[in-house]
Amino acid sequence: MKIAVLLGGTSAEREVSLASGLAVAGALRERGHHVSVIDTARGYVPEEQEKELLPEGVHAAPPAELDSVLAPSALGEIPQLRQADIAFLALHGGLGEDGTIQALLELLGIAYTGTGPLGSGIAMDKDISKRLLRDAEVPTLPWRIARAPDFSYDADIIEDFVGYPCIVKPSSQGSSVGLTIVEEPAMLQAAIDAAKPFDDEVMIERYVRGRELTVGVLGDQPLPPVEIRPKKGIYDYESKYTAGMTEYLCPAPLGQEVTAQVQAYALRAFRVLKLRGYARIDFILAKEQLFCLEANTLPGMTATSLLPKGAAAAGLPFPELCERIIHLAGSE
Repeated sequence: MKIAVLLGGTSAEREVSLASGLAVAGALRERGHHVSVIDTARGYVPEEQEKELLPEGVHAAPPAELDSVLAPSALGEIPQLRQADIAFLALHGGLGEDGTIQALLELLGIAYTGTGPLGSGIAMDKDISKRLLRDAEVPTLPWRIARAPDFSYDADIIEDFVGYPCIVKPSSQGSSVGLTIVEEPAMLQAAIDAAKPFDDEVMIERYVRGRELTVGVLGDQPLPPVEIRPKKGIYDYESKYTAGMTEYLCPAPLGQEVTAQVQAYALRAFRVLKLRGYARIDFILAKEQLFCLEANTLPGMTATSLLPKGAAAAGLPFPELCERIIHLAGSE
């Protein structure tokens, strides 16, 4: 099968996407597929040049913005994409995860992996997705949104409804980019200022300390939960992508009842947010109460990423997981 792996892009998660895409490309070649790698910011990457995309691995901080990029509409002119049987989306954040690339591929008549334009946009917008989760009785923490151009907020509502400590983050970003934990009101404005370069909306959400969990969903089946234990207390960009800074337990050491509940919530979130193929749903377990944090429609796909860890615990090695995602896309 001819597969085009789309990676890179222009978001703050570009390096993470490069790592995912290169891992997927290697796994699919191992399974005998003809794979072409396409950086949506630069264009087709010949196989002999793929190692130059990420020579130092993922750094501890997001990369700087690219100076010049390929227009999304130009992707349709790349022969390796037009001739592909399917596009494997290994993009994270930005145009790759908000539904834009998905809509373009549909216009071009090219099949692709993962969620469609509508579900991608819903899940990318944390405000909208939390409203749908709340209505579907998937527990989620109280929040408010500060919007451009002035990013104003009502300090009394934040204190009374959201409370302190709270967490401030861009509404449509991943990998904990622009995230700050705010312990008291005096810290709030600085946290908003740190988040607003990444988005036109900033989420102010109650912060609870507890056990961080994530559940992958593959097709219509939840995978074993993974517990995330960052060594510095918060699972931020540095903790995610610096070796040795986080411990992962899979399957998570939860009782049978909690395991069943978090998997049920993950599957309910997957359905209500109109996701398809595969995704990862994040939770926190605080004082025996589960809260859904967000959904990731294109989760990390290196062999050591969270969704592959859950798949491995379910008996599905990384190359077979990539193959399964391809088959799910072809059956939709």
